[in-house]
This record gives sequence, C-alpha cells and structure tokens, in this order.
Amino acid sequence: MTVPSACASDPARSRGRRHAEISGRPGAERGPRDAFQRDRDRVVHSISFRRLRHKTQVFMAPDGDHFRVRLTHSIEVAQIGRVIARALGLNEDLTEALCLAHDIGHPPFGHAGEDALKTALEGRGGFDHNGHTLRVLTEIERPYPRWNGLNLTWETLEGLAKHNGPIPQPGWALTRADAEYPMRLECWPSLEAQVAAVADDIAYDNHDIDDGLRAGLLTLDQLLAVPVVERSWATARARYPEVESDRLLGELVRGQIGAMVNDLIAETGRRVEASGVADVADIRAVGRALVGFSDGMRESERDLKRFMYANLYHHPRQVAAAKAAYRVVTGLFAAYRADPDALPPEWRARLPEAEPWASRHIADFIAGMTDRYAVTRYREVVGSIDLPEGF
Repeated sequence: MTVPSACASDPARSRGRRHAEISGRPGAERGPRDAFQRDRDRVVHSISFRRLRHKTQVFMAPDGDHFRVRLTHSIEVAQIGRVIARALGLNEDLTEALCLAHDIGHPPFGHAGEDALKTALEGRGGFDHNGHTLRVLTEIERPYPRWNGLNLTWETLEGLAKHNGPIPQPGWALTRADAEYPMRLECWPSLEAQVAAVADDIAYDNHDIDDGLRAGLLTLDQLLAVPVVERSWATARARYPEVESDRLLGELVRGQIGAMVNDLIAETGRRVEASGVADVADIRAVGRALVGFSDGMRESERDLKRFMYANLYHHPRQVAAAKAAYRVVTGLFAAYRADPDALPPEWRARLPEAEPWASRHIADFIAGMTDRYAVTRYREVVGSIDLPEGF
C-alpha cells in the first residue's frame, strides 16, 4: 500500500540548504541531479563515509574479510530502506541519503568507543554519536571552499537529527547544529527518515545473526529458541528439505528480512491511512511514528533483540574486546589532553584555547579515527597494549 504522494518528500519543495549555492556560478551544476540526489552523493564522496570501512559494526577491528563493518552495514541499510521507500511511494534518494549517513558519527570501536568519549567529556557536554553525525556533516567535513560541512538540505539534516523521534533534550553538538539551521527537534521527521530508522533495525537484527554464526559466538540451536527465528527456519527447511543446514543459513536471514519488510510496509500503509494525513506537514504534526511494525512483529523483533544482547553483544569475548577498546580511546584522550603537541599539525593548529572546546576538539579528532588507526596512534602516543581475541 502506497502513501498519498503529497506525503513523500519532494526535492523541488525542499527548504533548501543553509548556505546558498548559486546555480549560475561556474561549476555549481554538476550533472542532472535533484537536491536529495546531491545529498546522497555528497555523503558517498565524503571522507567520513569512506572511513566507515574500518569502523566496528559488531566485531572490533575484525581480521576476517567476511564480517560486516560500519560501511557495509550502512550500504545494507540503504538497500532495505530503498525497497521500503519504493513500495510506499516515498522519495528513495532522501531515504538512501539518510541510510548511508546515519552512522557517520560513530567513533572507533562502536559503542565501547562512544562510552569512552562520553566519560572523557563528562562536565564538558558529553558525547553521542547521533549529535556527532550532525557535527561531522555541518562542521568537520570541509570539501568546499566557501563553507564548512557538506551543506546538505534541511530535510536530510532533520532526518539524521531525529530519525528515532523528537529530541526534547538535545546534547551540545546537536544543539549547536540546530542553532545554526533549526530542525524542529520537537516533532517527528519525514516518513523517509522514519523508514531509515527501521531499516537500520532490520539490517542489524538479521545481519548480526549471520556474523555471530560465522564468528562461532552463536549456534543455530541457540537461535531456534527465538520464536521468530524458529518460524523462519521452519519455512526455509520446508522449502528446501533436502539441503544441508549450513546452506540454509542465508535463506533464514533473507526470509526474516523479507518478513519484517513486508510487515512494515503493510502496517505503515495502514497507519498512514488511519491517521488521515494528507501531506508532509501533517506527518510532522501528527505527533507519533507512522512507520513501524505490527504489534506481533514488534514483539517478535524485541524478543530477537533481547536474545542478541544476551548472547552476542554481551558475549564474554565481546565484553573483553570492549574493555580493551575503552582503554584505547580513554588513553588517547588523556594523552592528547596532556600534550596537545601530539596532535597532527592540522588539528593542533585549530585547537581552541578555552574549555570545553579544547576537549571537544580532541574528541572530534578521536571520533574520526578508524579502529586500526586508533590502535596505531595509541601505541605511538601512549604505549604498548595487549589486545584480546576479537581484535
């Protein structure tokens, strides 16, 4: 079921960019692309996006070529998001831009690195990866000669800021970005942003199963205790009764993704129709999420998440790796704070004199590191470190 066409974000009706881009200026027009297509392409061509190939998704600095990292995860989220957007009649380019950019603010080592930066910036505003995503895209990335950031459209920035819903108490980084280009943090975002948020859940719920099995931290017997997995496995086994179990694991993951996507499309169409919304303004004013699972699928997805946290994300091997990662990031921050001359010249030249901005600047530098670069820099500016299995 598609949604009313007026409920889809229209690039021709975009609220525009913070910095005016004069179309008559030589070089301003580079190919026949609309505003949202340009946003997507600016994300893809950014340094921060490229660095995601060496940032943790589940396994830290993985030495296996087949494990997912932030980059491959973001691409998989974009694929799922595009399918949902197309089925619902939403703007695929805006959805894809949001999916590709949603993890750009993650520091090295995933949530362990984020926790370390939160601790380092206690009393200085803290750290959160979502706010840092906006900071990267509006300030830290600097590919253009006349402004900082990628100068993305309002709709893309809004969707990244609050794809999980309204932000009643934003952190300092998001507050700063909002002050420069207000994003109406008090209301729900576009349907495209809501799709991107759930596409993220669908991707990591299911692809982390694949990685967990590949790493030997999960077993099929464990997974079959989760009702939604057991149902998907029964469907796969009935379809291919003669195939060995190892050959059915991919079918299990694909089947679950398909079931979640189909449920989401049907439930979202029902919610939009029942809400009576007629255009994009109504989407932001309705006061609740319109993109989501049915009650039954939502409970099944929550069961799967609980299982994954208990058996994969909090697995002893993962916990040991997270503790080591926390030490790396904490040690780097302390070393750079004690001796700013250890920063690279371009970062040292822009180091503010006053707090909290000096500490935030150092955190910006560390947050941009890849896993392997963080370990290398730690050994250079702090000293040797023994890393557990999982690195």
